[in-house]
Amino acid sequence: MVHLDLLSIKNPQFLKKLSNHELEKLSAEIRQFLIEKLSETGGHIGPNLGVVELTIALHKVFDSPNDKFIWDVGHQSYVHKILTGRASEFDTLRQYKGLCGFPKRNESEHDVWETGHSSTSLSAAMGMAIARDLKKSKEHIIPIIGDGALTGGMALEALNHIGDENKDMIVVLNDNEMSIAPNVGALHNVLGRLRTAGKYHWVKDELEYLLKKIPAVGGRLASTAERVKDSLKYMLVSGVFFEELGFTYLGPVDGHSYEDLFENLQYAKKTKGPVLLHVITKKGKGYKPAETDTIGTWHGTGPYKIETGDFVKPKVVGPAWSKLVSETVQKLAREDERIVAVTPAMPVGSKLEAFAEEFPDRMFDVGIAEQHATTLAAGLATQNMKPFLAIYSTFLQRAYDQVVHDICRQNLNVFIGIDRAGLVGADGETHQGVFDIAFLRHIPNIVLMMAKDENEGQHLVNTALKYDEGPIALRYARGNGIGVEMDKELKEIPIGTWEVLREGTDAVILTFGTTIEMALEAAEQLARNGTSIRVVNARFIKPMDEKMLHAIFQEGIPVLTIEEAILQGGFGSAVLEFAQENQYFETPITRIGIPDRFIEHGSVSKLLEEIGMTTENVIKTLSSMIPKNKKVLRS
Repeated sequence: MVHLDLLSIKNPQFLKKLSNHELEKLSAEIRQFLIEKLSETGGHIGPNLGVVELTIALHKVFDSPNDKFIWDVGHQSYVHKILTGRASEFDTLRQYKGLCGFPKRNESEHDVWETGHSSTSLSAAMGMAIARDLKKSKEHIIPIIGDGALTGGMALEALNHIGDENKDMIVVLNDNEMSIAPNVGALHNVLGRLRTAGKYHWVKDELEYLLKKIPAVGGRLASTAERVKDSLKYMLVSGVFFEELGFTYLGPVDGHSYEDLFENLQYAKKTKGPVLLHVITKKGKGYKPAETDTIGTWHGTGPYKIETGDFVKPKVVGPAWSKLVSETVQKLAREDERIVAVTPAMPVGSKLEAFAEEFPDRMFDVGIAEQHATTLAAGLATQNMKPFLAIYSTFLQRAYDQVVHDICRQNLNVFIGIDRAGLVGADGETHQGVFDIAFLRHIPNIVLMMAKDENEGQHLVNTALKYDEGPIALRYARGNGIGVEMDKELKEIPIGTWEVLREGTDAVILTFGTTIEMALEAAEQLARNGTSIRVVNARFIKPMDEKMLHAIFQEGIPVLTIEEAILQGGFGSAVLEFAQENQYFETPITRIGIPDRFIEHGSVSKLLEEIGMTTENVIKTLSSMIPKNKKVLRS
């Protein structure tokens, strides 16, 4: 079904002429468009179906790009993309060289802020508001933030600053009671009370109007109206949180009613100082499978069948890495009561639902608060608990200081499960898990490892939870294992030991995790031409197997390192450092990995091809290294 009217949209100005009835028809058409397009490409369907009316209302009342819309997280910006002329690109959504799944400044002048991590919009909006006032311009600054993102510490810091400076700004709080998983925490409960409180601003304004109508005493009573209204504020709404921070609070507003949205947006537009417009929306509205989702399954998906809501699952051989790790932790937790799990709002993505069901008192979802989750784990470890901190690589970046200051500096026994390590594909540059080796490797006390397959993975989980000498982290990829046979009994792998997977005398590949397969395939192909390549599973990235490294460098054969991670400061850098420190200056060392740039969205295979991480390039690189070395040996 081709939506010619949506495909012909160039900018949002056409909305100014449409009636509410016409806007409702447009809403239905956009929802159908999203349901159809995302069934083919996958994407963040739940969040976008929930903000259709809100996005249309914002674009009708305000004038983007002069007025600035700052989408927190950004996964709910698809409707915004349609209204700003990008509907025709949705066939390429989140695909290589295609439309980005998040706001992208080089895509459109209407995208003024790029983000894939939550809780950044308010700080960015404050920066834009300060710049506006310094330049003496008049544009409106409108950050749109979800109730889940509001739990992030950065958002709370920004709220405090905005209220203190009394900046003109309209904060739209999109409250759908969900982030990715159901929201948790006291602030979420405050919002819950606000949802049921009704329009207390209407009550206050009506009271003042009625007081002025009373003969003789009306003036005196009206002069005390502010005190009366403040009393009403405390009586009618238990969550006066935002007003105490200096915001004018409006709402709660039905986020699917154009009448309510326009009335309140216009009121907010005229109000001086910071305004918080509390909008209630239904995540997944208009598509039953997404609308009835209570655990976040439909937050972001792959392709699906529209009629049934069944996901089109790719053929897989091995178990999902997240599930393998969480199930192994759960198994060990039955034997050790000290094991607890901590996650910052990712119990579904990190496959911890079963752990939570079996051990409800030992599972802690702290909401979108990565820093808190990390220091919470450190606090648990001080009391002889064994915390498993399940966190995506991209989100661990946000807790860097806590890893350094609170975990590693105190040498605490925290097991960090670094989920989605390596390239993640469609979510693109904000989510690629390629920096964790570089920002963890240089921290004293930490052990960093990655398994070659799921069987070794379960043994490394066991190793981590048996380790009592400080922090230890296991990287594991998005997706599934390769389908190897699993050992029945778990064992411990000695810290800092590597294994030779294939013997060879002409050169050696040092690699780990997802790139093991590439190395073995390259070695196999070169063997057909008489070239002998050793392949080493360097499963401990820190500490490295120095005994094996000494033996390799003393042989003098070329060394190639491969890592699905950033090269600067990565594993290959560690090998170079070892060679320099031990004065192995004659051995050729070459590194293959992620270059010094952000990698955009696309399938992982396409991205690996683009940056030269392929079997063919490994063969080419080794072939260029070996002849030079053989000539040296003959001389």
